[in-house]
Amino acid sequence: MPDLALPLLIALIVVALTFDFLNGFHDAANSVATVVSTRVLRPRYAVGWAAFFNFIAFLFFGLHVANTLGTGIVAAESVDARVVFGALMGAIVWNIITWFYGIPSSSSHALVGGLVGAGTAKSGFGVIVWGGLGKTLAAIVLSPLLGVVLAMTLVLAVSWLFRRATPFAVDRRFRVLQFVSASLISLGHGGNDAQKTMGIIAVLLFSQGLLGPTFHVPLWVVIACQAAMGLGTFTGGWRIVRTMGTRITRLTPVQGFCAESGGAVTLFLATWLGIPVSTTHIVTGAVIGVGAARRASAVRWRVANDIVVAWIVTLPAAAFMAALFYELVGLF
Repeated sequence: MPDLALPLLIALIVVALTFDFLNGFHDAANSVATVVSTRVLRPRYAVGWAAFFNFIAFLFFGLHVANTLGTGIVAAESVDARVVFGALMGAIVWNIITWFYGIPSSSSHALVGGLVGAGTAKSGFGVIVWGGLGKTLAAIVLSPLLGVVLAMTLVLAVSWLFRRATPFAVDRRFRVLQFVSASLISLGHGGNDAQKTMGIIAVLLFSQGLLGPTFHVPLWVVIACQAAMGLGTFTGGWRIVRTMGTRITRLTPVQGFCAESGGAVTLFLATWLGIPVSTTHIVTGAVIGVGAARRASAVRWRVANDIVVAWIVTLPAAAFMAALFYELVGLF
């Protein structure tokens, strides 16, 4: 092993899995807020449902996002244990702060910001892979907008298709269909978000010469990350559930189905393209879309505005904290 003792390597992997757990905990609202707010499932059953689909997501998706995080944000050869520690701690601290205040910020972009902050603290801006970072920055804007458009389109399509059905019949049918849409959004969440930690652990192992000459993600890393995220989701983060499920707009089962389905399609597309997007951004956009489809005043725009501000602040805030942790480690 080139420069890292085995206990320290294990400790860093544990820190990475802790971030993955907190990601699931912090982002539990993304998977269950709509299904809880429409009273289709009770919270304890909803998080169990979401955790199961979080875990099995690796069976359905490739590892394109993990490869992007491992080699497409900062140059893999510049990443070492100190950079990984700084990136993880910056993201973890920001996640805890936003969880405490009930702000649905992005765990994904906190990790990307952390990696950029720690990487540049070590080697300067030349270490950034601008193509991969550019895709991620573009997704900050485009992915929630796509969630808005898809969810709004689904609401309008469903309203037209069921225009002659009674409200009671529509409500009953979509309560059942929400089980499907909740499964899909949880699958998309597990598929995209868990891969980010896989990429971090894999690039750490690669930096220590443990993966050979070619970067790849070992199966045990895949299983460990999916399990950590599923466990975090099962534990749940109810402060953010309240914001996502009730404070942005009130949802019916039809709207919940449309929001989850629009969000799931966006997540699937981004995961297959290898773009590390924010489930929080996408689901928030979808919830806004279904509310706006009813009428613009149905959306509490002040809450939505606060969330957008958090999105903008997340990347630089996590980058600053990561750079700070990178420098602090250097003092010891």
